[in-house]
Amino acid sequence: MTPNLNHQDLRPTLPWWRVPTAWLVMGGPATVVVAGIVTAVIAVRGADPEVAASRIPRAVTTLQVEAPQAKPVAESTPAGTAGARP
Repeated sequence: MTPNLNHQDLRPTLPWWRVPTAWLVMGGPATVVVAGIVTAVIAVRGADPEVAASRIPRAVTTLQVEAPQAKPVAESTPAGTAGARP
């Protein structure tokens, strides 16, 4: 009698690099790693030089913005007309 063989037993086993799903699983993280390295290289090579404190104009370092002045509210407003416009 012949042995009972499954259909999977008749197909040859492929090495991992020949399986498309393996490339899909590893492709995403590998792309992110390469993009991170490229970004780091661009950031290091294209970094702006640091500006010394003596080169910054004094007006920029001592800039102060005043808050807008609030208008005083009238003390004697008739009842029922609070916030009404003339």
